[in-house]
Parts: sequence; structure tokens; C-alpha cells
Amino acid sequence: MPDSPSPAGDADSRSGLWLAIRKLFDPDAGERSLRAQLEEAIDEHEGENGHAAPQNSGTGDLSQVERQMLRNLLHFSEHDADDVAVPRGEIVAMNADASWDELVATFAEHGHSRMPVYRDQLDSVIGMVHIKDIFPFLAKGDTPPADWTVLMRQPLYVPQTRNALDVLADMRQQRIHLAIVVDEFSGTDGLITIEDLVEEIVGDIEDEHDDAPEEWIVPIGAGMWDCDARAELDDVAEKVDPVLAEVEESVDTLGGLAFVLAEQVPEVGAILEHKSGWRIEVTDGDETHVTRLRLHQPEEALDAK
Repeated sequence: MPDSPSPAGDADSRSGLWLAIRKLFDPDAGERSLRAQLEEAIDEHEGENGHAAPQNSGTGDLSQVERQMLRNLLHFSEHDADDVAVPRGEIVAMNADASWDELVATFAEHGHSRMPVYRDQLDSVIGMVHIKDIFPFLAKGDTPPADWTVLMRQPLYVPQTRNALDVLADMRQQRIHLAIVVDEFSGTDGLITIEDLVEEIVGDIEDEHDDAPEEWIVPIGAGMWDCDARAELDDVAEKVDPVLAEVEESVDTLGGLAFVLAEQVPEVGAILEHKSGWRIEVTDGDETHVTRLRLHQPEEALDAK
């Protein structure tokens, strides 16, 4: 006499039938990506255990920090070079015509290990210089080369739309840890270091050389705000006026907005008119980027007070 189907077999059969029916009406059912399954598992775990889990777990389970890093990694491939790049207005670069002393002083002031080198303007990046190539001359007291640009190395050049994961792969393969992000006109749009990419996964990395956080948007009275050019437009919109963040061009910072309004790097002392009536005064900077700005409230808004 043949064996009758087991209850377990019936359950498997019903489960398979149900999945087939679901797939008939929902073609995507049963084909969820591994990425989606992992994120759902993290959501379920946090829903069951709450968000206030210990930073480090002694149970062998994933800690809160590990779960956040895993989330960041799952979404890392959604970013492109433009998303993770240091904006043009924040780039610290050297003019190829600068003297050796100016080069050393700039490294000392900013604490970077690599800097782009441009000729005439920032859109013409011709290489990068590494502190490791500068330090031996300082340590040994040797005479530096008459033209220090002979020490330059080549950075990567990547388009704005290149996937961030691909940029990381390029850096690993070519062993170059600085990339210049170029726009559709081959102009310099931003800069990416390998640290910027790693921070997208592990969060901000600060060392003993990083300054303590400072306020980048400070009201100074009489309808004026003193701002760091690196201030995000989203923060400006929240703290000052939402209209300042209404810009068609792809800019994220107040310095980027100033560049768009001036259609070039504005000089110190320049006053730029925003369509809303706000005026943006450039209070500090150099030929490559602005560093400080002052926002002036529209006259009609002042008169209404």
C-alpha cells in the first residue's frame, strides 16, 4: 500500500501553490533581491529589539553600529560621484605657479596629505601633489626642485554620474586615492578621497587634526547672517529662508550658490543678488573658492519689521 502524503508534504505543496498564485498576480513576488531581504531582516530585528540596543553586543549578534554600517553598505551603490564629492567651493588646491614655500605653508595650514594642482584656474587640474613627496626635503634639509611640479602625480578623473562603488574600485585597482569629479564641460565639479568613500559606510572619521564642530550659520543682527561657504543649502533654508535653497542648478552649499550666481568664483567684496531679494556678500576667499559669506535680508522684509 503506498504511503499517504505526509502533513509536512501537504504544507510544502500548499506553500508552493500559494507562491505560484502570488507570482501570477504579482510578477515581482518571490523575486525580492538579496539587498531587500537583508534590509527587511535588519528592520525586523530592530522592530523586535528596539533602536536603543547596546553599541557593542556581547551576545554575538550585530550591534547597533554594525547594523547602521550594513545599511550604509546596502545603499552605497545608489550614490554617484557627485553625491559623495567634496564640493568645488571646499577644494583646497595649489596653483602650479606658487612657490615652494607657499606649497609647504598650504600643507601646514590645511593638514591634507594630497592636494590637486591646477594651472591658471581650478577647471584646469593638471595633477596632484602628495605630502610624502614633500616631507623628505623638509626632513633632510635638501634643496627642493626649482619647479616642484615635477613631484606631481596623476589623480583619477571621473564624471559626476560615475557610481560611487565604481570610483572605489577604480581607486583600489589603480592605487590612486584622490579623484577629480568633472562636469559635462570637463570643468572641476568636486573632489573625492578614499576617506570620503569609506565615510559613506562607516560614518564620519575624525582625527586629532580635525577642529571641533563650529556654527556655520550665525545671525549677527540687522537682518544679516554670517555664514561659512560650506553651509548646506538645506540648513540655510531651515535657519534663514527656504527661498535661498530654490536653485535649478545642482549645488548643495552656499558657496556653490554664490558660484552659480556669479558664474565664476566671485571676488572678496562682491555682492550677489538672489532672485528672492536676498544679497550674498563675499567676505573671504581666494581665486579658487570663497570661504565666508554674509547674507543680507531683502529691504522690504526689514522695513516690515
